[in-house]
Amino acid sequence: MTNEMQQNVGMEERKMTTINGFLMLFVALALLAAAAASFFMIGGGAGIALCVVLFIVDCFVLGGFAVIRPNEAMVLTLFGKYSGTIKGEGFYWYNPFCSPVRYGKSSKISLKAMTLESGQQKINDELGNPVMIGIVVIWRVTNTAKAVFDVDDYEDYLATQSDAALRSIVRQYPYDGFNNDAEKSLQGSSQEVADRLKEEIQSKVHIAGLEILEARITHLAYAPEIASAMLQRQQAAAIIDARAMIVDGAVGMVEMALEEL
Repeated sequence: MTNEMQQNVGMEERKMTTINGFLMLFVALALLAAAAASFFMIGGGAGIALCVVLFIVDCFVLGGFAVIRPNEAMVLTLFGKYSGTIKGEGFYWYNPFCSPVRYGKSSKISLKAMTLESGQQKINDELGNPVMIGIVVIWRVTNTAKAVFDVDDYEDYLATQSDAALRSIVRQYPYDGFNNDAEKSLQGSSQEVADRLKEEIQSKVHIAGLEILEARITHLAYAPEIASAMLQRQQAAAIIDARAMIVDGAVGMVEMALEEL
């Protein structure tokens, strides 16, 4: 596999080898009891040496416990190399030489569905008219290795790619189908726009190990500087449509009269 292909694939997640935490907790307590017994029962230099050794081993064992709550994961590295990911709620014991990778202030990564709101942005539509549009993206982490190692900050990366995808999609549609009722538009084809937006964002954030569950438009309006002009245009269009209906009705009545005659 070439370097370019490896970069496209990215880091693949793998399961960390763990042991039941309660079992190892019993082992740690047993080592502590053995250390105390060697100090008080054996005594002398040999007893003290054995006590110190057992105490050091016990401290080593105590350094590998982890509690994972539902929809959480912990990514571990061993001397800088990715070792594996612990997933699934429970009490675990892992190799104490491994170090949890911290994201922000936590050593755990949330696997819950989360929401990203872009806020209202001014973007030109296909006809060059500025519109105010806002979207919400519902997403979650599916590959913890990619999320941690392949991008610097997967939340910032998602926000940046969502903004770029929104601008790309909006520029391909007019605000409404004023010139042609069958024309696809941001207002009249909101579901299609949302589906395309979801696909566009997903194609960009796959490298970060993220899954886009939903993307939808939460706000859509003309920019304030052209809103009044566009309202007048819509009113004029409504008047023209009404007059066209009146003319069609009159023509239809004349045709019916001629047929009767």
